[in-house]
Amino acid sequence: MNELFIKRMKELLKNDFDAFINSLNENEVKGFYLNPLKKDVLNHLNHQYIEKHPYVDGGYYFDYLHYPLGKSPYFMCGLYYIQEPSAMSVAACLDIKENDYVLDMCGAPGGKTCYVASRLSNEGLMIANDISKLRASILSSNIERFGLKNTIVTNCDPLKMKFESFFDKIILDAPCSGEGMFRKGNNEIKNWQQKGSEPYAKLQREIVDDAIKLLAPGGMLLYSTCTFSPEENEQVIEYLLEKNEDLSLVPMKMCEGFDNGHPEWTLTGREDIKQCIRLWPHKIKGEGHFLALLKKADGEQPTFKYENVSTVSGPRI
Repeated sequence: MNELFIKRMKELLKNDFDAFINSLNENEVKGFYLNPLKKDVLNHLNHQYIEKHPYVDGGYYFDYLHYPLGKSPYFMCGLYYIQEPSAMSVAACLDIKENDYVLDMCGAPGGKTCYVASRLSNEGLMIANDISKLRASILSSNIERFGLKNTIVTNCDPLKMKFESFFDKIILDAPCSGEGMFRKGNNEIKNWQQKGSEPYAKLQREIVDDAIKLLAPGGMLLYSTCTFSPEENEQVIEYLLEKNEDLSLVPMKMCEGFDNGHPEWTLTGREDIKQCIRLWPHKIKGEGHFLALLKKADGEQPTFKYENVSTVSGPRI
């Protein structure tokens, strides 16, 4: 393990550090959630090897060593989506209305997209984007497998999207340094050693600036990362709140093992940062994650209607 990472985590976690570092040597935890568009999914699964997720509706852990769900024909039929249990909690934090217009800005491979889009009605819309052509292709495949009919996949730079004040909900699972995934293997550690946090923190600020422009008045932005770095988490949210007076943090449901955001890890000591959530691998069954839910102030609602993928005009219905 990188000595710089060890030193920084000791400074952040203090008495919790030993439990944290020991958790990184444990086996990774895997999970899945049911497709609500399919019927009687649980009847097709072996309950001996699955365990209910404590705070994700339709979510479960599974024993991947004895029950490889990814190789099952039921997986190929879209009866469930396999997703890391902490990542599963992100989309579950959003209060989705059936007719919402939702954007997943960095959508691949599709776990959050499928969870949200499967809960929309025909009046709702999901746009799932990824800047990578290969990842967008994987995203499309997972959406098709899940049987979603109200979802459009786009492959573009999220900084260039032209849907001003359009979306009721935006999910931004931001590109990050990936410290929360160190338990999964050497690739994540190697990437961190090469890049660190600084370039990601700069990119995250650029993306959240654009995300706010795409959010409709009264809309909500769910920001998440799978890293521990305060520069990519509390300080990005601090940056957003200091820059945008019409934004405020929304409290999220706290469950057993959840930790609040840390005001002392911001530059200004903002107390409302406590409304963010941190997930630590030594406190829950899952990897490291950070979540923040922000609301844009109510105002005059622009009217839109998508007529095709490239045209936005007319009244919203």
